Amino acid sequence: MQIQKLYALFQKHPRICTDTRKIVNGSIFFALKGKNLNGNIFAEKAIADGCAFAIINEKQFAINDKFILVEDVLQCLQELAKYHREQLRIPVIAITGTNGKTTTKELISAVLSKELYVAATKGNLNNHIGVPLTLLSIKQEDEIAIIEMGANHEGEIAFLCDIAQPNFGVITNIGKAHLEGFGSFEGVIRAKSELYNYIQKNVGTLFVNSEAELLLELANNISKTTYGKNGDCKGDISENTPFISMIFQDEEIQSKLIGDYQFYNIMLAVCIGKHFGVSINNIKLAIEDYTPTNNRSQIIKTKINTLILDAYNANPSSMSAMLYSFSKQNYQNKLCILGDMLEMGKSSLEEHQAIINLAEELKLECIFIGTEFAKVHKQAYNNTDKFSESLIERPIKNKTILLKGSRGIALEKLAELL
Repeated sequence: MQIQKLYALFQKHPRICTDTRKIVNGSIFFALKGKNLNGNIFAEKAIADGCAFAIINEKQFAINDKFILVEDVLQCLQELAKYHREQLRIPVIAITGTNGKTTTKELISAVLSKELYVAATKGNLNNHIGVPLTLLSIKQEDEIAIIEMGANHEGEIAFLCDIAQPNFGVITNIGKAHLEGFGSFEGVIRAKSELYNYIQKNVGTLFVNSEAELLLELANNISKTTYGKNGDCKGDISENTPFISMIFQDEEIQSKLIGDYQFYNIMLAVCIGKHFGVSINNIKLAIEDYTPTNNRSQIIKTKINTLILDAYNANPSSMSAMLYSFSKQNYQNKLCILGDMLEMGKSSLEEHQAIINLAEELKLECIFIGTEFAKVHKQAYNNTDKFSESLIERPIKNKTILLKGSRGIALEKLAELL
């Protein structure tokens, strides 16, 4: 089927489903394939449960004209998303970076939503499937879109840019993450730079941290607005105990975010808000109302401890930033429970040892969890379950505890015992 004809169907049925457990009546089902799952076998159920059409790529499942046969379902989804983007006449902001993508995206969305109709990536749908789904969720009444882009191999950001066609670009930072896929830190730099390259080629605008020398160097000769403690849009930290408060244009903004590194995420949201005409009062309200969720810098007060739960993701740059920030906090009885940083490839042992060294340098009491930490620290626990067993025998009480690790280590399971 030609993409224009499919788009005509999409305009009549503007909801997309890829999971038969989440069917929306009248939507279009895309029978995506995964390593262990063939969406074609669920197409009939999708129609029975209320989908108007099912996009499939195996002829035997084409029972009637509600089943549309294409060569590649994923490619069809991506082409439809790109075609939809080309029909939209709204600014699109693309966000990538090693750390802070989702928090920054949510802050920007909160700020812009005060005065504009905003479409934004839900959760972390930021890959070759999530970005098309986000684009196809943009409605005619939306006035601006924020698209989060993740990657673990070179070429992915360039591919996503070709689909989303952003007018504005943000790299929150560039650090060591997914080294297994990128091969090296230089590979990470090349991959993240694909967004800047697209913006330059298409005469767009960047928002760049004025204190990030690498980003400024990469953004040379590209139209940009800078933000931070210096630059075009500048503010400063006024308090960090433990939540960040900051001053911008003589207004104090009190956030619910922990860690002085969050200052730059907040300033980026402020800067973008100002660029698109949001009043300073509404910017302040949006940031002060925003509360992090999903294991991202959440403060949890239990009966016996205070937890700072930041267990959604971890890499050397985010782990170091959190340890530095935690070391500055005026808490009594501080403890760090640190989980493995996954996908570090050949650099894994070196990077885990560096975190142990940093914790010792900062004089932080630490417990380490995961097979990678166990390779370089004799007293590390192999997994979260092993540590849970020790907690039952020897509870930890009256501490302020930072829990930081990659999602696969599941440190959030410890909250019930702490």
